[in-house]
Amino acid sequence: MKLLFINFISLVLLGCGNQNTQQSVTKPEIANATPVEVEMQDGMKKAYFASGCFWCVEAIYESIEGVDEVISGYAGGHTKNPTYEESNTGRTGHAEAVEVIYDPEVVDFKTLVQVFFGSQNPTQVNGQGPDNGSQYRSIVFFQTEEQKNIINEVKTEVAKDYQKPLAAEILPFQKFWVAEDYHQNYEANNPQNPYIQNVSIPRLNRFKEKFPDILKKDAH
Repeated sequence: MKLLFINFISLVLLGCGNQNTQQSVTKPEIANATPVEVEMQDGMKKAYFASGCFWCVEAIYESIEGVDEVISGYAGGHTKNPTYEESNTGRTGHAEAVEVIYDPEVVDFKTLVQVFFGSQNPTQVNGQGPDNGSQYRSIVFFQTEEQKNIINEVKTEVAKDYQKPLAAEILPFQKFWVAEDYHQNYEANNPQNPYIQNVSIPRLNRFKEKFPDILKKDAH
């Protein structure tokens, strides 16, 4: 029992980030803001999601056919130029998030939202798995009213499978801040990291088993 406890503590310490006891800190001016729509570039669109450690979420979206690139960063907060250390305090309001750059001719926004809800425990408040704190809360961002309607439609459908209420926030997109370089492609670059081995890869594999039809060929 002592050894198991030590291993658990080590896993948390080596995890995606520090724990904090702050509850959800989305300010009213963020929740009620007019959404910002990001223009398409070279036929690609961008979507933004937060659902726990961005190392995990980045790897999940990278495996989807039609997704060109995924970038780890911070969104949903009220401060400028947040850092990893600052976001971990819970006082900036930011959550670890990802920017998903995708080809809408191959994968649509609704599918990305279904992946968001289907690749996490959507009832966990302020965290995913061993990662707890407002910086790990689940948020799906909308840029248009059409996207907001899609999110609510998917959320209503997903909620039928759970007895507890879904914890994900639905927020208007405002700004995405790119995370430090060492966070990018973290799972691919650090496959032997204990957190990656014990939390991130199992989460990715659960997603792959649930969504086999939308994976890239080399992701199977």
